[in-house]
Amino acid sequence: MHMNTQARATHLNTHAITDSLERWISHALIALACRFGLAGIFWFSGRTKVDGWLQVNESALLLFEHEFALPLIPPLWAAHLATYAEHLLPLLLVLGLGTRWAALGLLCMTAVIQFWVYPDAWPTHLTWAAALLYLLGRGAGRYSLDHWLWGRGLRG
Repeated sequence: MHMNTQARATHLNTHAITDSLERWISHALIALACRFGLAGIFWFSGRTKVDGWLQVNESALLLFEHEFALPLIPPLWAAHLATYAEHLLPLLLVLGLGTRWAALGLLCMTAVIQFWVYPDAWPTHLTWAAALLYLLGRGAGRYSLDHWLWGRGLRG
């Protein structure tokens, strides 16, 4: 059956709008939003665990000893590793440097938080994981040091 003229015009107009949106909302823009959004979440979490620049504070140590107790890793190590990761990996995301590695690290951290710390917060963690998987699969995008240093070959 043939579309009538008005339906065909509406279909073409919708297609043109969709094409425009796909060009304007590019991978580079989505990756930039994911990088900065995730960096903010993890950076501000890391800042609550330190005094001064990178001195892990007593409350963070107590949290890892009691509330965030993880299997197979001593609380002191866990507190330091998590705190340093929450500072380094977001910085790498903002710069778009080693983005896929930073995303992988934060994805692992998100999985640990989900399964051993806050299992009921899965909607939040799934949102983080989706953005991290996007960065892991697609890279940092054009607005990144990865792109500037490595170009299209590595794609950040």
